[in-house]
Amino acid sequence: MSIKEATKVEPAPVRAAPEPRRPAKKRRPAWDEVPRWQIYLPLGVYLIFTLIPFYWILLFALRPAGSTSLVPWPITSDHFEKVWTERQFGTYFGNSVLVGVATLLMTTIVALAGGYALARFDFKIKRAFMLGLLCSQFVPGALLLVPLFEIFAELQMINSLGSVIIAETVFQLPLSMILISNFIKNVPYSLEEAAWVDGCNRMTAFRIIVLPLLRPGLIAVGSFAFVHSWNHFLFALMFLNNQEKQTIPVGLNTLMSADSVDLGALAAGGIIAAVPVVIVFAFIQKWLITGFSAGAVKG
Repeated sequence: MSIKEATKVEPAPVRAAPEPRRPAKKRRPAWDEVPRWQIYLPLGVYLIFTLIPFYWILLFALRPAGSTSLVPWPITSDHFEKVWTERQFGTYFGNSVLVGVATLLMTTIVALAGGYALARFDFKIKRAFMLGLLCSQFVPGALLLVPLFEIFAELQMINSLGSVIIAETVFQLPLSMILISNFIKNVPYSLEEAAWVDGCNRMTAFRIIVLPLLRPGLIAVGSFAFVHSWNHFLFALMFLNNQEKQTIPVGLNTLMSADSVDLGALAAGGIIAAVPVVIVFAFIQKWLITGFSAGAVKG
């Protein structure tokens, strides 16, 4: 190799110009990185709009008649005593409790039997029957008044709490059966088969294995039936003529007339009607949420 070749320097390779950097996409903040005021502000506004009507009801129920104060002071119980004794709300309350509890028991028992049949047995008209149950939810209760009234008149059940209980049960059964069937589908069928192998019949296996697992679903269905029958106005208004047989929603309607409205008595009656429902939901809220979430999942 010659000295010229040894000392020859090769030119450095030409490097391509670097591509301009693209601006990084702005990462959306995670839930825990959102400023707290953006969460609490809308929730606070919603809470204010929700609580103002309740405060207004308490204000009219607790302040003396004729007062215009925005603070219920001095507190009086005259309105509660008036609606409970003079307006017979004690009788209305007892009738509503009877209707609500009876509707709860009848709806739960019938829906449990029907839901088990829909979940565990196959028959030819099963799809058509399920479709009929779903379509019945689109029928308003007002359309059932005339045929139900004719039936109860033939059975001589007009002005009887039994007519309201039966009507409320029939109205609640379709949705309750669908929910119960979904609850039962979530229970593995193999558990019942294992009980049969151990010598249990179908009824015993259902009572020992399936029924305890359905507790959240039964509470959800029962509470829904109770609250609906407690608040329902139409059936009690149409089927009950005697004032001693009326329920609380109809009793609240009697506090309003074409000429005047006793706001204090009406507010006190509304609180009496709402307190039992609030107490029930305070005790069963955990089971209620669990039950509805379980019934929404197909097994």
